[in-house]
Amino acid sequence: MNQERAYWLAWSQISGVGPVLLKRLEQQFGSLQTAWMVSKSALGEVEGIGLKSLPKILEQRSQINPLQFLEEHSQKNPNFWTPADADYPHLLKEIASPPAVLYYQGQVNLLENQGITPAIGIVGTRYPTEHGRRWTYSITKALVKHGFTVVSGMAAGIDGVAHESCLEAGGRTLAVLGTGVDMVYPSNHRQLHRNIQQQGLILSEYPAGTPGDRGHFPARNRIIAGLSRAVLVMEAPEKSGALITARYANEFGRDVYTLPNSPDVEQARGCLRLIHQGAEMIVTEGELLEMLGAIPHLDQTAKQLSLFDAPIAKPLPNLAPELLKIFQAIKTEETSFDVIVQTTGLSPGEVSGGLLQLELEGLVNQLPGMRYQRQ
Repeated sequence: MNQERAYWLAWSQISGVGPVLLKRLEQQFGSLQTAWMVSKSALGEVEGIGLKSLPKILEQRSQINPLQFLEEHSQKNPNFWTPADADYPHLLKEIASPPAVLYYQGQVNLLENQGITPAIGIVGTRYPTEHGRRWTYSITKALVKHGFTVVSGMAAGIDGVAHESCLEAGGRTLAVLGTGVDMVYPSNHRQLHRNIQQQGLILSEYPAGTPGDRGHFPARNRIIAGLSRAVLVMEAPEKSGALITARYANEFGRDVYTLPNSPDVEQARGCLRLIHQGAEMIVTEGELLEMLGAIPHLDQTAKQLSLFDAPIAKPLPNLAPELLKIFQAIKTEETSFDVIVQTTGLSPGEVSGGLLQLELEGLVNQLPGMRYQRQ
């Protein structure tokens, strides 16, 4: 048994220790099992653990036996991943606040978890116009046709249209909930909940039986953004939760696309704000798919060409040490900007400048979603 997963689960039960702090604990001590065993003074040196919170954390820690708790918890929640598990979604593991526990229900696709099958988030208002519904329906079907997985939050409105359109087209969809995976919210999505289990996957960071809570849904939005290569905001008023998802997408280095409409339409104003802030505008399905890398179908051809081109690539010894470190951090498959920063230990600014130079030298290609690949 992978004991480390027991400690991710145990730490997730301690109030005052959220996803960002958990990742920090792992980085500082090498594992959460080690972090569980360290002294009071060592734990108190971790950034984010204050003098007031430290005694409370220690008290809670003393009351949990991680291995025993894992066994008991698994009886009601048999299906979940932690970042210690090989099947935990790779894209989600890259973000600064990965869920300590990710519960699932439905059909698992390991290629999807490894980031090989690309996923696109589609979010929007609970009260869409006919314009928003029609475009969501059409774009979702186009994405399915080109092999994308569709990620959304199973809320009323745009989310529901995206899931239903995806299923109708025979595609695969992921629903990220702000409740336990066994709960249906809103209640009129009961059949949709069943259908997604048959043709996709339902995900949540909350255990079985957890009801909806207003505070859960903004946190849920970071998971939608984290799982996705890009996020499409189809319609959103200026105070929409969909804009939170877009903000997370920007923070995680994902591309954001949005559907324009008249400023007279309340549901469009948040989208227009996103465009003003630099989001790509959705004008036609074809242009969107081209920006996402689905048209033309050159992915396999590009990989074959790169195999033939590799022998005549510029020799690595001519690269400066810093550039060589960045280049070596980019694997043969697509590699995200966050992973390159973590691997090299360089600042984001240094990595960004280095990547630009490598692109200019013809050694690296930038792909959608701030991902990079060797030429």
